[in-house]
Amino acid sequence: MNPEAIDPYTGLRVADIWRYFRHTWANSYLSIPGRKLLLLVRDRALPSRPVIGIAALGNSIVHQGPRDEAIGWTPKELIDRIENDSSVRWPQWLLGQLERMLGEVYIDDFLKEKVISRAKLERPTRELVKELREFGLGNRHAHSLDHTAAEVEREVVNEKFDWKARAQTTLFRSKRADLLATLLDARRVFQELGFDQPNREALAKAMERATGRLAVQTVLRRVKSEHIGIDMLDITVCGAIPPYNSILGGKLVAMLLASPEVVRTYDARYGKACSVIASSIAGRAVVRKPNLVWLGTTSLYGVGSSQYNRIVIPAGEVGGKPGQEIRYRELGITEGFGYTHFSAQTSAEAEKLIDTHSSQRRVKSIFGEGVSPRFRKLRIGLDFVGLPSSKLLRHGSPRIVYGVALASNFKDVLIRRGMKPEYVLPISGKEDITQRIGDYWIKRWLSNRILNEEVLADVEKHTLVYPIEHGARVPLPEMSEGPTLFEYAEM
Repeated sequence: MNPEAIDPYTGLRVADIWRYFRHTWANSYLSIPGRKLLLLVRDRALPSRPVIGIAALGNSIVHQGPRDEAIGWTPKELIDRIENDSSVRWPQWLLGQLERMLGEVYIDDFLKEKVISRAKLERPTRELVKELREFGLGNRHAHSLDHTAAEVEREVVNEKFDWKARAQTTLFRSKRADLLATLLDARRVFQELGFDQPNREALAKAMERATGRLAVQTVLRRVKSEHIGIDMLDITVCGAIPPYNSILGGKLVAMLLASPEVVRTYDARYGKACSVIASSIAGRAVVRKPNLVWLGTTSLYGVGSSQYNRIVIPAGEVGGKPGQEIRYRELGITEGFGYTHFSAQTSAEAEKLIDTHSSQRRVKSIFGEGVSPRFRKLRIGLDFVGLPSSKLLRHGSPRIVYGVALASNFKDVLIRRGMKPEYVLPISGKEDITQRIGDYWIKRWLSNRILNEEVLADVEKHTLVYPIEHGARVPLPEMSEGPTLFEYAEM
């Protein structure tokens, strides 16, 4: 359903309904740049289609140790796989990925300005790498002084957009120079160590040297950065609305996020979308077809999550292959860095401080500058007034990291070795798996929950009969951006 459409049950914009219920959350939701899905789960058993719960999926955070280890993105994990796999595929993969990534960097202006040459691209040197890094720093400084730099309006981001002009802005000249320096340095190391052809013995010899291993890690990091923005999402909001929260509606919402309907919705929205950063670096439209194979999230606190704990969907019960399952797996503990303990007013004051006392505006909240503009602005503001940002941004509340693998071969998909996902639940849409997940939730969770007299009493407290006492009633704020309507078939 169009987020701008009028909901026939409430007379409100679908966009507003999601935000209405978001404001019942104890913790605030912060919109982040990049891809996102806002989802409503509604009860079709009642004429008014009341909202059971809401969820939001957004771009995954870049670095998260427990998750990266589970996926196989840590240097040790990848190097172990290379050393234990005797096939020729790894040498081909490493050199193939390096060549592909170099071919996706726009260089016409650099060649014209003699920043680089074709000969040096083929046989890079340490001096070239150093020059490119200095060139990148110069353009980054110019970007910080450019008060006209602005974000691209999402409405005009398509194949006809002038990506070449975008690539030649100071921000992306800087990013292209840095990326070229990184990739060419890896090429230089491989060449110096004799690994310039997809040969198993040559790779093994190169990996005996620390520089060779670092070059392999360079390729891994770049592949990881591509997949983080395309083939995986983080669950940023997930929960039930009163009174459904009392009957474990939050677990239903979490389970429905693994439905093939979410995968199809994500593909429909972003399957033909241009990747803003990749297109701005390539100087042409780059469309990366998403293969959503992983969902990640964290608990609110470091002592576990009653919502995600013990969530398992046996595939055979809901229309998938018997013997497989969808599970919210505990992967480890985060280190406890972030800005959730800083108020919105503090963040706004930090931004004012930077604007008032510096001719440079290092963080302009432009997609492509770097991760988490708010985090970086707070760090700069704290450092500016002499406060220890590294200590203050450690919020001291480690959280449990959860991962949800939607495909059995997710590791291969996320390093481009197996591009076709083998989904645990079929994506075809021939079966109503969303309905069957709901049925399994009733069997596994609801059927026992409603035998509890205290739970039923708590549900009964929420009434729309005068005097109205309902936990989902909040003042409706001004709203603009909306969700995909996601109806639970029947409760």
